[in-house]
Amino acid sequence: MQKFIETTGRCEEDAIAAALFQLGLERDDVSVEVLQRPKNGFLGFGSNPAKVRVSYEVEGEDEAPAPIKKETPAPEKKSAPEKKAEEQLQPGDEVIIAKEEPVSTPAAADDERAQRIRAFLTGLMTQLEVDAVPEISTTENGYQVVLQGSNLGAIIGRRGETLDAIQQLTNYAVNRSQSKRVRIHVDAEGYRAKREEALERLAVKVAGKVIKYRKNVTLEAMNAYERHVIHSALQDYPNVTTYSTGTEPNRRTVVAYAPGEHK
Repeated sequence: MQKFIETTGRCEEDAIAAALFQLGLERDDVSVEVLQRPKNGFLGFGSNPAKVRVSYEVEGEDEAPAPIKKETPAPEKKSAPEKKAEEQLQPGDEVIIAKEEPVSTPAAADDERAQRIRAFLTGLMTQLEVDAVPEISTTENGYQVVLQGSNLGAIIGRRGETLDAIQQLTNYAVNRSQSKRVRIHVDAEGYRAKREEALERLAVKVAGKVIKYRKNVTLEAMNAYERHVIHSALQDYPNVTTYSTGTEPNRRTVVAYAPGEHK
């Protein structure tokens, strides 16, 4: 017999991952129907998450029913996936995987820090012979800089290592000799946003396996930024915890089975 649950997420993959996490199933064990594609609103208004219907087969319920008896029938046995889903979900419940994005506004023309950021990055791009223009916004956490141009792979580097170096240099150059430091986040071609989404999907997938098999999983070596994404993605997930082990540059994140955690 086929059953289904409906889940939502920031993107379709997040919504699917949420369903798989709840069911304890693999992607090949289910079929997916997209009910609603994500919509980005203006300044957070009018936005909608992605919504999917994930269907799965439940064995042992398509046989002929037993003859009706007068005595009270024994409770119906359910398969493990169905029982697990019903324990965690109630009719109408949805699972949402999303994070609150900081509100950003274009930096003012007379913002001295923004001017320093623009001057430094423009000069650096000239030295690197890269055609890229910094677009600078302010958020509650500091400054958000997006380098806009073409063929920016050279300043992203392997797994964002070059981009990380550019961000560190920018923070040092702008905050040097300043009484109050500000945080400057530098991105190019939306690399960090895409990388974050990929890491969050990985975190959810691994967490599902950790709970299903009750075994810890050690991820590949990651930099501090990537490890932070994994920790943040799973900080509220039930029955798992995360920690880092090893030394740089081979420090790794462990997703560990922890019954009762975050309930």
